[in-house]
Amino acid sequence: MPKEYRTIEEVAGPLMLVKGVENISYDELGEIELASGETRRCKVLEIDGGNALVQLFESSTGINLASSKVRFLGRSMELGVSDDMLGRVFDGLGNPIDNGPDIIPEKRLDINGLPMNPAARNYPQEFIQTGVSAIDGLNTLVRGQKLPIFSASGLPHAQLAAQIARQAKVRGTSEPFAVVFAAMGITFEESNFFIESFKETGAIDRTVMFVNLANDPAIERISTPRMALTAAEYLAFDKGMHVLVILTDITNYADALREVSAARKEVPGRRGYPGYMYTDLATMYERAGRQTGKNGSITMIPILTMPEDDKTHPIPDLTGYITEGQIILSRELYRKNVMPPIDVLPSLSRLKDKGIGEGKTRADHANTMNQLFAAYARGKDAKELMVVLGEAALTDMDKLYAKFADEFEKVYVSQGYNTDRSIEETLEIGWKLLSILPRSELKRIKDEYLDKYYIEDDK
Repeated sequence: MPKEYRTIEEVAGPLMLVKGVENISYDELGEIELASGETRRCKVLEIDGGNALVQLFESSTGINLASSKVRFLGRSMELGVSDDMLGRVFDGLGNPIDNGPDIIPEKRLDINGLPMNPAARNYPQEFIQTGVSAIDGLNTLVRGQKLPIFSASGLPHAQLAAQIARQAKVRGTSEPFAVVFAAMGITFEESNFFIESFKETGAIDRTVMFVNLANDPAIERISTPRMALTAAEYLAFDKGMHVLVILTDITNYADALREVSAARKEVPGRRGYPGYMYTDLATMYERAGRQTGKNGSITMIPILTMPEDDKTHPIPDLTGYITEGQIILSRELYRKNVMPPIDVLPSLSRLKDKGIGEGKTRADHANTMNQLFAAYARGKDAKELMVVLGEAALTDMDKLYAKFADEFEKVYVSQGYNTDRSIEETLEIGWKLLSILPRSELKRIKDEYLDKYYIEDDK
């Protein structure tokens, strides 16, 4: 029976100081029993001699210092995992909130996980089809990759996240595929949108959801992504599934980290975020990947809203360092009604060349991707020139490129949130657009592909 302590010294916000403790360790779980018999959970943040600083998972109201007792449970926070988690919705602490029965766990796993040995990592190289042309065609997602979406407040990242979760698949294989979806600090409406969206299409059957609402405690927000990643590791490395983990919104997670850090009176780093935020984010992001000798894989799409649309803000900045690229959403495209408003030029997938080509997508993929990037960039330059100098200042070729840029946004990038395009459809749309330009301009594509796919027009 765990020893009980009645030595609560003080409670400040989400923190509580307990004196005279012995034999307890960092990250250990505890229970506080109030005079009324109600219990609340906490975990150990810091030990100084016989003093323990603990962090409360629920609110601190009603804790009477004299009559409340604390017990330490001798284990850190765990999640009970089993196959039955698929199709279920949990809160940020792993309790079911979909009116279904409790999960009977096959085993219990520490939510902090174990870091993956770099030598045991397999290189990500298989193509994952999301059905979104701007990602599949130009910033390809590869199995085992970490590819964040950088959004801004008011942009439709929730719709894009739901679309990817519904449509993502590993092609040409019958290997089981699952989605683990963790939402942190979102509103009830957003939570409802995700749950309904997955139910409508039947995608809920292969999805495990962890939902932490905006009015839930900040400390729960810190454990939510770790719960999700623990479920993903179990499905991927114990059950051999290919798992796509979507975490939204990392900004709310980082704000919760800052809130707890401020309550601990730690020395703040950039913009008030704790100095260890880089390490903290890395311990989450680096849990994605593939392991040698294991069939399963974890691919991760963290979503974050950039405060003030600033990609040099610490959260997107540090995320960019740790992950392999970024998909950037653009306010300008959103105003033009391009859905999803993915700005392909500053977006980047650092592993895209590993997941495309013969046997993965199609042999002409790399050539057409490079040509589309080049033509769109030149078309945007021509349009900017037109704004400054007027259309008369443009050459006929510049006008063609400007037309190409408009068509590219309207037809290739903008596809709505319910269209699921195969990679072949995406490549065909690309060729149709490239046929706006004369063949002599397509210098980045080999002649054999031009002979096969280029659509001659009466130019």
